[in-house]
Amino acid sequence: MQAAYQRARRITLVGMGVSAVLAATNLVVGSVANSTSVTATGFEFAGDVLASTLVLVAMGVAARPADDNHPYGHGRFETLSAFLVGLILAVAGGAISWNSLQSVGETHTPPGRAAVVALLIAIGLRSVMFALKFRMGRALRSSALVADAWNDAVDVFSAGAALAAVVLATSNPQRFLAADHWGGFVVGLVVIFTGVRVARDASLELADTMPSAELTREIDATARQVPGVLGIDKLMARKTGLRYHIDLHVEVDPALTIAQAHAIGGQVRSTLREKLPWVADVLIHVEPAD
Repeated sequence: MQAAYQRARRITLVGMGVSAVLAATNLVVGSVANSTSVTATGFEFAGDVLASTLVLVAMGVAARPADDNHPYGHGRFETLSAFLVGLILAVAGGAISWNSLQSVGETHTPPGRAAVVALLIAIGLRSVMFALKFRMGRALRSSALVADAWNDAVDVFSAGAALAAVVLATSNPQRFLAADHWGGFVVGLVVIFTGVRVARDASLELADTMPSAELTREIDATARQVPGVLGIDKLMARKTGLRYHIDLHVEVDPALTIAQAHAIGGQVRSTLREKLPWVADVLIHVEPAD
């Protein structure tokens, strides 16, 4: 598990570096080129640095082993960071949209070609980072890393919207100069939508929502493979960090001794942990089958 967190931390560090470079570039270019859309995108990237920092710190805490006060480990800090990333995105999106609307109607020189180049570079780099983070986040079942990946996806779409607005404003400033400001407004809306989605997904995990039906079926099928298991009465699971803790009620022959039934339960626990690497631990309750 430590190795998994280290991999996630490395990709998060790379993402922070990319975000910092893009933030500085777009803020400078946006100011020089008089582009509200590019400036809004720069502020969005600056927010990404803050969000990634939060994810990085949370992963460091989540990697700590279980202790007396946290018998299930510290994995919930990773989920909590994903929730906070969602809130940061939503608030940042609102600020971007508001500031962009304040500039609608202003008269100024149209954005230059530097604005287009800056946005194209941002789209390319952000697309690569989204693919890397999302693939690793899904593989590790990391809520925070997936949330950070969606953050990058938002950047791609918002930078695309900003690019379209800048191209319109540059090609025909007499008619479409305000498009640059509306582009910044759209960037903010996309950020708000994604922030709400990320916060919602994280809140479901914090509320101990059951895993997907696919994972539940996998747990059930694996437990039934153990000799002596006659059925599954109850199955409950909750996610803590990158893995799940499971409560399982298995049915066995009522004629078995306590020792025999206990041995079957122990075999179910070890089988689930061995065959399903995303299972942290299993609490087994043995019941007599009808």
